[in-house]
Amino acid sequence: MFRRLRRLRFNPAIRTLVCESHIQTQDLIYPLFITHGENIKNSIESMPDVFQLSLDNLLRECEVLESLGINAIMLFGIPKIKDSIGSEALSEEGIVAQAVRSLKSKFPHLLVCVDLCFCEYTDHGHCGILNPKLQSVDNDLTLEILNQQALILAQSGADLIAPSGMMDGMIESLRKALDSNGFNYIPLMSYSTKFASAYYGPFRDVAQSTPSFGDRRSYQQNPANRREAILESLEDEKQGADILMVKPALAYLDIVRDIRERTLLPLAVYNVSGEYAMLKFAQKAGIIDYERILLETMTSFKRAGADIIITYHAKEIANLLRR
Repeated sequence: MFRRLRRLRFNPAIRTLVCESHIQTQDLIYPLFITHGENIKNSIESMPDVFQLSLDNLLRECEVLESLGINAIMLFGIPKIKDSIGSEALSEEGIVAQAVRSLKSKFPHLLVCVDLCFCEYTDHGHCGILNPKLQSVDNDLTLEILNQQALILAQSGADLIAPSGMMDGMIESLRKALDSNGFNYIPLMSYSTKFASAYYGPFRDVAQSTPSFGDRRSYQQNPANRREAILESLEDEKQGADILMVKPALAYLDIVRDIRERTLLPLAVYNVSGEYAMLKFAQKAGIIDYERILLETMTSFKRAGADIIITYHAKEIANLLRR
């Protein structure tokens, strides 16, 4: 006799009972972009419903998130001044350090994650100190300033640090710096497999981080390489990462599954700006069932093996899950 698999699909209650992949509000991290000033809420043409926020509006936004049950955010900073080494990121008065202190004062139970990189802070738009001879980022000099940036954010009250620059040895270096300064309890969520992707385009509009020359292919992962992508994450696990990540998400679900099958660590995906923008503009054009496709996309991340989803859709998802 052939197997009647449809028996488990016929009744809606049974379909729910045997559902293998579940999305919860607790799975989500919502990215936020912070800038200096007051009463600022700058819209971003390429990313509908995403804004650059001043600190006062950031606090208002987090009240909304709290009401939706979203318990985790990821902060990105837009500095007043950019220079060759991203000096604002090395200051206690940097915009993200200020934001962390304000948030932890008003929302002590909110998980405040901070992106750790220099692309938003440098005048050249690359992710660290440049080596003029190589016309690329100097790996080891950048590790030194990443350590400084991490310590400032830890001292400000950050709950989780997420290094995103794809520097070799960054996890080991950061772990040593944090541990030796009394922050051995702060986890590192590594952007452990981050591809040099065209899907990041709209992010560079909101973060104002487009490279002034060249691209980031000398340090971000080649989209064509599968084995190397797995190796990147496994190496960060060896160095002490607490959470691994694949970025972007949608075009790299095979890599998510590959890494999931090789590690017991929690695994995050970053549902990046280009993925977000495609759905939002398809919604605007009226050519898709937006809500169904949104939840189907999130389900695909969980099915592939992700535990955590960083997404600009977080508020929409939270509202959909309440229905």
